[in-house]
Amino acid sequence: MSNTSENNLDYDIQVHHSTSQIDAFEWNELLKIQAQPTPFMKLEYLRAMELSKSATTKTGWTPRFITIKNAGELIAACPLYLKAHSYGEFVFDWAWASAYEQHGLAYYPKALIAIPFTPVPGTRLMAIDEPTRELLVTVIKAWVKEQELSSLHLLFGAQPDLKSCADNDLLLRHTVQFHWQNSEYTDFNDFLSSLNQEKRKKIKQERSKVAKAGIHFIAKHGAQINAEDWAFFYTCYEQTYYEHGNSPYLTPAFFESMKETMPENWVLFIAIKEDGTKIASSLVALSDAKTLDSENPSEGRIAYGRYWGALQRVDCLHFEACYYAPIEWCIQNKIARFEGGAQGEHKMARALMPTRTSSAHYLVHPSFADAVKNFLQREEQGIENYMEDLQRRSPLKGGIANSLI
Repeated sequence: MSNTSENNLDYDIQVHHSTSQIDAFEWNELLKIQAQPTPFMKLEYLRAMELSKSATTKTGWTPRFITIKNAGELIAACPLYLKAHSYGEFVFDWAWASAYEQHGLAYYPKALIAIPFTPVPGTRLMAIDEPTRELLVTVIKAWVKEQELSSLHLLFGAQPDLKSCADNDLLLRHTVQFHWQNSEYTDFNDFLSSLNQEKRKKIKQERSKVAKAGIHFIAKHGAQINAEDWAFFYTCYEQTYYEHGNSPYLTPAFFESMKETMPENWVLFIAIKEDGTKIASSLVALSDAKTLDSENPSEGRIAYGRYWGALQRVDCLHFEACYYAPIEWCIQNKIARFEGGAQGEHKMARALMPTRTSSAHYLVHPSFADAVKNFLQREEQGIENYMEDLQRRSPLKGGIANSLI
C-alpha cells in the first residue's frame, strides 16, 4: 500500500507479509499505551504463532499486518490475517459463509483482525489517539475493498476499537464469556464465603475428591518453569486434543518460543500423585506487572486460563486444574481477575461471572451486509435474554447485586 496524505500529514502505510518485517520494540511500545493491552498482542507472541508454523498460510492464517507511521514514528498498527476458513476464531460465522456459497459467492479468504486461537478480549487496533485509530479503520476498509475480499472481522476488541469500528459502519456482535473477580479475598475460604451455600458446598466436594485421590498441585511461574515442565505440559495438551479426535492447534515450537521470549507471562499448574507421578497440567497466561516503583506491582494484573491436559482420569481433576488451583494462586498473588476463556456456562458454578465480549464485522456486499445486520439484531435480543437468565442464577450471595454483569 502506497503512502497517502490527509490534512497535510504524510503517512507511511505498510502491509507486512510477516512479523519479521516489524520492529518488536516499536510495536510493543505502542501496545503499552493502549486501553486494554494483553500479552497476546506482543509481537513476540504473534511472531511465535508464525515461526512455529501454528498460524501460517498452510494452516489458513496468512499474515498481512498493517502499520502506519508518521515522520518515522509508529502511530497505528494491528494484526491482520487472510483466513481460508473460520477455525480457531471462537466467533462463529459458518452460516454466513454457507449463505455466500449458496449464492455462488466466495466468502474466503476474508480479512481477520484477531489473535490466532486466542479468544481473549483486549486491544486490537493500536493507535496513539482516537483520530489515528479512526484512520486505521478507514485504511483497512479501503484495503479490503482493494483486495476484493468478502469481509472484515475484528474479534474480542477493546471498547476504543469497537467505537472506531461502529463509527466506520462496522456491525457489532456480542457474546458472553465468564470471568472471576478478586474482591480482595484473603484466602480461598474467604472467597468461598462470598458464595451461596449450594455452590460453596459443591466446590468443597469437588476439591475434596481430588485431594482424596492423593493429588496435589504445584504452581510454577516464569523462569521456574523448566524445559522438562514445558515438555510435560505439551504431552498433556496434545493428549487432550487427540482424545477429542483433533490435532493441536499449537506446535511444540510455539511453547518453546514462549519459554524463551515471554517466560514471565506464564504460570504452570502441575498435578502430582502421592508417588510423585505427574498426571495433569494447566497453563495460565499473566498480564505484565506494573512498574517496580508501583506500590503493589501485582495490582490490576489479569490471569487468563488458556490450556490444559491430563494423562489420567480423576473425578473433578479438570475443575481443580483449570479453576480452583488458578483462583487460589490469584488470591495468594493479588491478581485482580481470572478470565476463563470462551464459552462454558458451567464456569459460572465456579464463580466465574458472565461478561459481555464484542466483535465488529464489515461485509462488502450490500445485500449480505443488510442480511447480517438483521440477523445480529435478532441475535442481540437472544444475548440480552441469556444475560438476564444468568443474572438470576448468580452463585454469589445477594445474587444480581454482586454479579459482574
